[in-house]
Amino acid sequence: MTPSTNADAASSTEAVAGLYHAWTTGLVLTLLNRCNATVAEEFVFQLFRRQHLEKFLPGLRKLGLDHLPHAIAAAQYHYFSNQLGGVSVEYLAESDRKAWIRYPPPRWIWIGPAICAIPSAVNRAMLRGWHAHNGVSLDNPRLGFVCTATTVDGQPGLEGYYQEFDAPLRADARLQFRPAESAPFIDRSRLPALDTDAWPAQRKAKAYRNYAMEYVRNGLPVLTELLGVEDARHIGRISGLQIGMHGHRDAARLLNVTDDSAISFANLMATLMRAQGEDVAHDGLTIEQRGSRLFTGIAVHESVHDAAATLWEGLAAAHNRFLRLHRNHDGKTTRWRIELKT
Repeated sequence: MTPSTNADAASSTEAVAGLYHAWTTGLVLTLLNRCNATVAEEFVFQLFRRQHLEKFLPGLRKLGLDHLPHAIAAAQYHYFSNQLGGVSVEYLAESDRKAWIRYPPPRWIWIGPAICAIPSAVNRAMLRGWHAHNGVSLDNPRLGFVCTATTVDGQPGLEGYYQEFDAPLRADARLQFRPAESAPFIDRSRLPALDTDAWPAQRKAKAYRNYAMEYVRNGLPVLTELLGVEDARHIGRISGLQIGMHGHRDAARLLNVTDDSAISFANLMATLMRAQGEDVAHDGLTIEQRGSRLFTGIAVHESVHDAAATLWEGLAAAHNRFLRLHRNHDGKTTRWRIELKT
């Protein structure tokens, strides 16, 4: 079942993005459930700071925003990059020194009813990790972010503005909260759009997929740094299994998989792996994965690969509970063998 049409490729990409999107949320919920809110808060802070350091400045250049005034550039970066990832977001510039961004419900990261489980401090850790650091990365000590509303506190969206203040900000003032203020009306019909020549459909689809994958790509190593190898392995594995099992139905629906045979799962798995950018050779019930697209360019502990593998194990368990997925990873190549045990 290798996608042969644009529609098939789009469905595969959507399936992959959906799985990793859910896993991002699932990692936070698992930490809240099996550790505590303090650990979840630190995880979210470290994840978003890591994402920021890896993506923000290169992303400004990719999006052609690096020449703009800093408040405008920061706000437009969030508007365009989140839009590429499938996130609802709005933008409005009041001046060269003040620009609003607004994420209306539903919030992407707190998917579905997960919004009801997220403490305010965990949500604020995301803003501390990324939004508060834009001025630092731009070498502008006067640039800060002012948050005026958050959905986790029952307000109709996460909103706030980047502002270039008159004087350098203390570290604890780079993120401020002013709930008495609110975003002005934003006319969605007048929001800026990406250049379609620079961002054709295929490039946008790849960005949409990568947006979701990169949170897990960085999140699993952050778990190891935060919790240590064995606890991180446990949290990564249980969340990966659960997301794989609960994500199977949507993935199978998108790829028109209607039976629970071992060969149909092998086809499903190989298709999803290719859709996430893996170099895969597929022969019957054997899949050979050369390298790891998910962790390209970063060194990770073997336990991180173990955790990443559980997404496929969860998918297999939901496809047919008698399937067994055997994995052999030699550091460069991963060989998967699927068996049906009765």
